[in-house]
Amino acid sequence: MPHKNRILIVDDNPQNLKVLGNTLTQQGYHIFLAKNGLQALEIVNKKPFDLILLDIMMPQMTGFEVCQQLKHNTDTKDIPVIFLTAKIEQDDIIDGLEHGAVDYITKPFNQKELILRVHTQIKLKTIEAELKEALQSKDKFFSIIAHDLGNLFSGMVGLLRLLVDKEIDYSQVDTFLPLIKQSSERGYNLLTNLLEWSRVHTGRIKPHPQLLDVNTLVNTNMQLLENQSLQKQITIVSKIKKETVAFVDMQMCDTVMRNLLSNAVKFTPKNGHVEISSVDIDGMLEISIQDSGVGIEPKNIDKILRIDESYNTKGTNNESGTGLGLSLCQEFIDKNNGILGVDSELGNGSRFYIRLPLKRSER
Repeated sequence: MPHKNRILIVDDNPQNLKVLGNTLTQQGYHIFLAKNGLQALEIVNKKPFDLILLDIMMPQMTGFEVCQQLKHNTDTKDIPVIFLTAKIEQDDIIDGLEHGAVDYITKPFNQKELILRVHTQIKLKTIEAELKEALQSKDKFFSIIAHDLGNLFSGMVGLLRLLVDKEIDYSQVDTFLPLIKQSSERGYNLLTNLLEWSRVHTGRIKPHPQLLDVNTLVNTNMQLLENQSLQKQITIVSKIKKETVAFVDMQMCDTVMRNLLSNAVKFTPKNGHVEISSVDIDGMLEISIQDSGVGIEPKNIDKILRIDESYNTKGTNNESGTGLGLSLCQEFIDKNNGILGVDSELGNGSRFYIRLPLKRSER
């Protein structure tokens, strides 16, 4: 269900509250009402709002004073405020804008003008939020390139330099080569994810759904991870039946499966196990990747699928990562009209699950 924008209307005139509330409710907004400034501040401290319509001339606390308090509070300073006023002198209007309002509506108000001004501010706030998210994603993207790729190539070049300059006993070559190979594979996987994430955000990659053989998809990715799982003596078992299919983009879901399985192996200790299974739920295919790994702290579960959150931890064999893979999975599953989720408890493993359409989606 789409998010309904929350608007708080503050006015000491009950008739104004009723008219404004009814008008904006009919426009699809979720309306809250306050009869004075103190009540408004109490409501705002309990719920997030997308816009506040604020009367200026009120007893006890004026709209100017309410707005001033809102702008001095870190949690509420970014909520746009439109003043409702019968004062139409230019100095009064300027005074209101200087107190932090983004606009003003004069009383008695014109219904069409009210709706237009409210729509405009809601749209501007939405655009601002999208730009903020895009900037956070960009910052995370470049920090991954600078930090993770830098560290990866620095270590690999260092090892190669020792070999080329003959600064080590060649009896140790067998120790160094696997490290170089591992770094190369990590670098390749990271670059692949970075490029695919970039293509998603520049609109150059679109889903092309088709019937996908899920059993083959899972087995192919299990084979790709065979070396990693053997090194840690982890057993990977698939219980996906041969006839299992989903209606999705093959390439995107291949990336998702590779990342989720790689993540499971990374956070599962030696001699652990990973199990892949599926079940039909409400017209969708749910694929579960259950591991016997270290699990995730509850406070971090919401962070792991977001690129704008800082979350990075070492695997059970000290494997490093960026979190970009899981963020990419989230975006690819969204584009396929699916759901990506995780159930986990610290110390008791994790279950990542994806729900995919079984047939062409009408959405």
